[in-house]
Amino acid sequence: MKTLHEIAARLKAAMGLDMATVGSGLIERVVRERMAALQLTDDQHYLAHLQPGSDELQRLIESAVVPETWFFRDREAMLALARMGREKLVTGQTTRLRILSLPCSTGEEPYSVAMALFDAGVPASAFHIDAIDIRTLSLEVAATGVYGRNSFRGRDMAFRDRYFKPQQAHWRIDDEVKAQVRFAAGNILSDDFLQDALPYDFILCRNVLIYFERALQLRVVAMLERMVKDDGTIFVGPAEGGLMLSPRVISAGIPLAFGFRKRDPGDAPVAAHLRAMPPLAPVAPMAPIAASAPRQRAVGSERMAAPAAAASAPDMLAQARRLADRGEFARADALCEQLILAHGANADAFHLKGLIADAGGDAAGAQRYYRKAVYLDPAHHEALQHLAALLQAQGDLSAARLMRQRAERVEQSTVQGAGSHG
Repeated sequence: MKTLHEIAARLKAAMGLDMATVGSGLIERVVRERMAALQLTDDQHYLAHLQPGSDELQRLIESAVVPETWFFRDREAMLALARMGREKLVTGQTTRLRILSLPCSTGEEPYSVAMALFDAGVPASAFHIDAIDIRTLSLEVAATGVYGRNSFRGRDMAFRDRYFKPQQAHWRIDDEVKAQVRFAAGNILSDDFLQDALPYDFILCRNVLIYFERALQLRVVAMLERMVKDDGTIFVGPAEGGLMLSPRVISAGIPLAFGFRKRDPGDAPVAAHLRAMPPLAPVAPMAPIAASAPRQRAVGSERMAAPAAAASAPDMLAQARRLADRGEFARADALCEQLILAHGANADAFHLKGLIADAGGDAAGAQRYYRKAVYLDPAHHEALQHLAALLQAQGDLSAARLMRQRAERVEQSTVQGAGSHG
């Protein structure tokens, strides 16, 4: 295809997507699909349709970006946001939390935040979430609020029982959760993006920076700094921490949540925070702020069991996760090692060790453990995703693309398998 590079350049200018990141094969495939839809055979003619702001450029963007998300993905960020948000309200720092989810994809992330806040006892009147994405098709799914099996992953599905109603082979989210989120179309690369918006207490901009070249990364980080309050927090993906640290932004020290805040004059240099990320001080059990009590218990907020009681591999792994969530990384890592010694190599244990290494800034260690998890369980979707993101951040685009492709195949087989049993 003679014009492929020029078409890719227009995509990159419109949304920051680099052909080197996703591969020329993907770009060529979606271009041919769009050409077929328009009954065009000449790619030069198709190029003429891709003017800035054109409907066809938007349709190409919709085709090129495949949403990959699920409820409570990287749940530590959701739980940390809920805890910190509740503290802000209780201490009178604000009377209503402003939260931004960017890009919000098909809505799983902002809805997860709303559910986490409800579980923390935060009433509906005390928070609002803006959710923005460039894909109008994703926004239509989000506004509908109906989700299939692929949006529900992991072991703890209690939140689905609390906040969803079955609808044939799908689940519909409750209206009270939907009412907390305002979805809108927007382009993070637009010069006037949210230019007049009031600052946010929390911004989630996760797993998007790694797909931009460095100049765009710096531009987006500067925009996030502008949009967050002076005492606010920006959450990014596990592999994006190194992209955020700057003379103006510093780690917020939240275990496994990858949160960042604006730097204070008295803060230590960046290197010191890479060496040691102190955990957020634990708070008292969450009681409702107002009369609206949380439904049952909060996701992942169960009390820690005594280490001696954890004998089976699942129990030891659950305990290690709780330790990591509390910021006790050394104990969590040691418990993973004990699990491996007692029960043999375990993909989930190595994946958790990778997350712990990632949180501590040890990219080489994180990559080593993610690879061990994938070796033991080639269908370990989260390890594949985290490894892909880490490789992407390190500039190994070819390897990152291969990991993403493997993760996509795992996802497709999982969905097909679930459908055959449904």
